Amino acid sequence: MKSRYRWFVVFVFFMFMLLHQADKLLIGPLTTPIMNTFGINEAQMGAVFTGALIVGAVFYPLWGYLYDRYARSKLLALASFLWGSTTWISAIAPTYPSFLATRASTGVDDSSYPGLYSLISDYFGPSVRGKIYGLLELAQPLGYMAALLVTTQLAGTLGWRGIFYVTGSLGVLLSILIFFGVREAPRGKSEPELAGLEHIRIYRFDPRTALGLFRKRSLLLLFAQGFAGVFPWNVITYWFFRYLETERRYSSDAVLMTMAPAVLVLASGYFVGGAVGDFFFKRTPRGRLLVSMTAVLAGAILLMITMNVPLENQTLFLVMLMATALFIPFAAPNVVSTVYDVTLPEVRSTALAIQYFIESAGAALAPLIAGLIAVRSSLHNAILIICISTWIICSIFFAFAAYLVPRDIETLRSQMRERAELERAGGS
Repeated sequence: MKSRYRWFVVFVFFMFMLLHQADKLLIGPLTTPIMNTFGINEAQMGAVFTGALIVGAVFYPLWGYLYDRYARSKLLALASFLWGSTTWISAIAPTYPSFLATRASTGVDDSSYPGLYSLISDYFGPSVRGKIYGLLELAQPLGYMAALLVTTQLAGTLGWRGIFYVTGSLGVLLSILIFFGVREAPRGKSEPELAGLEHIRIYRFDPRTALGLFRKRSLLLLFAQGFAGVFPWNVITYWFFRYLETERRYSSDAVLMTMAPAVLVLASGYFVGGAVGDFFFKRTPRGRLLVSMTAVLAGAILLMITMNVPLENQTLFLVMLMATALFIPFAAPNVVSTVYDVTLPEVRSTALAIQYFIESAGAALAPLIAGLIAVRSSLHNAILIICISTWIICSIFFAFAAYLVPRDIETLRSQMRERAELERAGGS
């Protein structure tokens, strides 16, 4: 695969993730006007967040199977079209019940990322995947910042419905670019054992191979940590904007001046985390997971300090928030890379779909739980209780997974060597 073209694919997928995340995360900065439109409280708004997350979780297994069975590039084009059309539908909802239902439908395409990561794994080898995934995942916080900028600049003129019309239209246009511009790559093409081979047989989803995922102990531990790992993300994503507005009494301009630099630092954390993970992975197969374990502990400690900064000291709050933001995303690219370090190419979408399904199944409840805690106590307590406890749990799972992962990595490398020998024997 030509080097220049594979970077074009990275660019297209980066734009897909950037615009999709902006569309998905607009709901956070638009929470207050949406609540005012329908006259609802935090618990009811939490149900809106949770509805889309539950739908996304339900669709992960289906997307994973389809990606491992059919052309991933065409399915990603379909996901982009679904994103645009469901956003449009939610924009025209006249009542709270209809908005609750239509916003939930936007979760269908939220579970489409496993195929994107799987396709990229066939363009780039294991030694650099952490950096590539980190680069792609820059799009998530940048998408949040784009959402923040759009809402602060356009919400007053377009309204929240108008903003959804714009982002939905972008999804439809991007689906056309993906359909005609992104080519499928042979599964396993970038694995080092298969380098230099002109012809690689086509491997597709096999139920027995998929069931074998549950016999990999390091993968099971990653699945387990994933259940808790996304709780903090969803609480911060959906509630931190309102926390700054209502409990720290920030103006709209102050929110922007606080969140913009914090999000930029957080965005850099994806690439830095992936690069650090690659660095240590080249020295030990446990490297990626040890980096992840250290990062979530650092994030928990720094968040506790940040949330207890006095309300009047906005400068210190910003500094500590930026320090926290750097470490929060370290684990994300390393988890994806590790999943692919231990799984065969033809079930990688399924493996990551299982990972994300488990994450979403648990974390879908996080916004609602946070809303319920906020109604009875405060958003400050909701954010701290959920984030600190789950990050500590994740660090324990990462530690055990790091201990077990070398054996599972060696098993995969052995399987790829066997396939390479078969290919050479068949071509001779």
